Amino acid sequence: MSRLRGVLIGSALGLLASGCASFPEQPAPAEWSAAQQLTPQAGPRPELPGELPRSPQDQQPGQSATPVPPPEGCKDFSPAVVATCLDPLSGVALIDVNQSTGVVTALATERATGRLLRVTKDVDPVELARFDVDATTGGGLTGLTLSPTYSEDQLVYVYVTTATDNRVMRVAPGDVPKPVLTGIPKGPSGNRGVLAHDSTGALLVATGDAGNPALAADPNSPAGKVLRIDGSGQPARGNPTAGSRVLTGGLRSPGGLCVSGDGTKTWVTDAGTSADLLYRVEAGKPLGDPAWSWPERPGVGGCAAMTDVVWLATSATPGTLSLPMSPDGSFTGKPEAAMDGEDGFGRLGPMVALDDQTALVGTVNKAPGGSPVSSDDRVAILVRQTGGGNGGRD
Repeated sequence: MSRLRGVLIGSALGLLASGCASFPEQPAPAEWSAAQQLTPQAGPRPELPGELPRSPQDQQPGQSATPVPPPEGCKDFSPAVVATCLDPLSGVALIDVNQSTGVVTALATERATGRLLRVTKDVDPVELARFDVDATTGGGLTGLTLSPTYSEDQLVYVYVTTATDNRVMRVAPGDVPKPVLTGIPKGPSGNRGVLAHDSTGALLVATGDAGNPALAADPNSPAGKVLRIDGSGQPARGNPTAGSRVLTGGLRSPGGLCVSGDGTKTWVTDAGTSADLLYRVEAGKPLGDPAWSWPERPGVGGCAAMTDVVWLATSATPGTLSLPMSPDGSFTGKPEAAMDGEDGFGRLGPMVALDDQTALVGTVNKAPGGSPVSSDDRVAILVRQTGGGNGGRD
């Protein structure tokens, strides 16, 4: 992890201490390779070389950060921002950091438009694929993850609500998107799904209940579950029940799915009937009682599982929440709110860990109830920090 913390310190977020930044255009990536089938073997996660950037709160005594000017149209002067002027985002993934310039390139998905985009600072987004989605019942293009062997196969997985079902699809360079797992029930609600990979390289899929809680309790239905599959959509090797894709069930409308760097802890967030919920996922065991709940509904969604904290994005209120955690996965304090003022980026949807202190996020300020600035919606890099507020619990 120590290699993950330097190029951007001087070339990206570290520039918050000295004013605004400009970034050169990122050259287009090399020709994509042919699609390959994902195997359930561990693969490298995208890494940032060197040290990641420090936040303004990390200034040395006697130093003061230079304020970042407000955005001008789609121009955002914060060096933490990777992309601007997008629709509300549902997924983000880091794909490259230029080691000479520190310029970050990422993928992003827009829930309602169905667009999968490659984004780079101050460069027009490149549309890699556009899915015909039904976003009217809470679904759309809601999940995104890279193949664990992305550096070799450049495969991307997405979760999509179509006119007839919810499904997992695979995007290969130079090819039309292909279905991986179809027939996940679609209903009047509960159509959101999110994706991640575990430490073996298997694809984890958290699905909604399609508005029917009975489906979430039915072991034969893929709805309301955390599924574990291989790259062809079949049950991954080592699942609790041979021939079944199901790890656990009982979800309503999942918003985040994250696995710790050492692979020992998996978490899923859910919009329950009366509260936002966080569950620990343990293979073959019912979800049971939530590890934490928020009856005030801050919109807990995307998550990042760090060594000593579960870091959460909130889509109904600005900022993030951090749950301090002991090594066994039990929580040692109440949620700490941060980045909920001018130091943040407003309301957040997707979140993915880059290292143990840093995450890539997407904003949802253009969604109903938000207060967008001219450069919203945005992809940005956040550095973890403690804040002055606490979330609630039942």
